Amino acid sequence: MASYISPAIRDKFETLSVDLKNIILERNVQLNNIYDLIAVLENIVAEGEQ
Repeated sequence: MASYISPAIRDKFETLSVDLKNIILERNVQLNNIYDLIAVLENIVAEGEQ
């Protein structure tokens, strides 16, 4: 499954760094709204703290 970024939040997604966007895309996630994006970012932060 390829990652999906909804057009509704693509502008927010594009403000992220290239490295962070690549990390998100590698996770094969469905980002339909800002809450999905926030959840993925929180997971990345939590993993980084471990």
